[in-house]
Amino acid sequence: DPEAERIWTSCAQSIRSQVSDAVWRTTFSGARATAFDQRSLTLVVPTSLQKARIERRYFDLLTDAIDETEPDVTVRIEIDPDWTDTGERASADVAGEAVQTERGPQAASSNTDSGPYTRLTFEQFVTGTSNRFSHAAALAVAETPAGAYNPLFIHGDSGLGKTHLLRAICHYVNHHYPSYKVRYVTSETFLNEFVQAIRNSTQPEFKQVYRSNDVLLVDDIQFMEGKDGLQEEFFHTFNDLLQNGAQIVLSSDRGPDAMPTLEDRLRSRFKSGLITDIQPPDLVTRLAILEKKAEFSAIEIPGDVLSFIAENVTDSIRELEGALIRVTAYASITGQRCSYDLAKRVLADLIDNTTQRRRHREIDSQGHVGECSTSRWIRSQAAAGVGR
Repeated sequence: DPEAERIWTSCAQSIRSQVSDAVWRTTFSGARATAFDQRSLTLVVPTSLQKARIERRYFDLLTDAIDETEPDVTVRIEIDPDWTDTGERASADVAGEAVQTERGPQAASSNTDSGPYTRLTFEQFVTGTSNRFSHAAALAVAETPAGAYNPLFIHGDSGLGKTHLLRAICHYVNHHYPSYKVRYVTSETFLNEFVQAIRNSTQPEFKQVYRSNDVLLVDDIQFMEGKDGLQEEFFHTFNDLLQNGAQIVLSSDRGPDAMPTLEDRLRSRFKSGLITDIQPPDLVTRLAILEKKAEFSAIEIPGDVLSFIAENVTDSIRELEGALIRVTAYASITGQRCSYDLAKRVLADLIDNTTQRRRHREIDSQGHVGECSTSRWIRSQAAAGVGR
């Protein structure tokens, strides 16, 4: 429809002048007007995510732009049935080549899922009572970036699956929204690249690399504690991304309130979205994790071996998987059958250490309870004395 195209061309120019490149690319790119009749314009967009974003965040901007060109016109937004996954991937490939030419291979490579991280998907993540909420939140963010919880802050002890969830989000978005720019980075890497940019006087390029993403995931955010210059830079990066409609996901070994040297303005922003925590897995979840891991083993692993490991290695998923690898590797290298007795022998020192750590925690906990009881007794005696 020539009339529809005329109206949209004018509207697009108006919208483009009022939003950032990131917002235009993630929200309006690929949109086209297909029909104009009886004062109603039909606008089609490539994805349901774009439709949701326009209707939720930019509908007033869109209608104002249409009104400037053709007053008293209503707009209906639909998903383009002719837009195929192949078409999206083709455009994404071109964009990826441009990024690599402009910024170099290091920047481009961070948007790929390769090597040992290809298995860190939602399908491979075993859920239980300890992590179900965090898993659901991460999946919701991956399905609708910047549409569910923004920012998403996941915290928990080391080795409980935080990195797995962040990588799973990367994998999902890269697969379902191939035109999106996704960057996963650790806080330490962010710091190193920031320092390098200062040394080389390439701060504008550094800012462009981090502030032009559609999804930014930062692992181990607690590493920024006490580093004022780093926190200053990340504060502005954080604000810029949110203002441009990008999704931010953060992970830490503790919650924002447990970081005493984190700037208050960053703390408040971290707390402005959804905060979830991951606890150590219970026995049922540990066993399920081992069974999932055993599917990829080259040798048969009896159920009593898996149960033995699950019952005795309790601190982290990383240790749990490491224990299984240790047992299967020993059995494979020595040519022995993987058995309960072999597992007990091979893991003796590991289980010893785990037991000692558990005892220390129990003693600390009992000591804390004792201190509280003593304090209550002293207060009660003091109150009784006052009464007398």
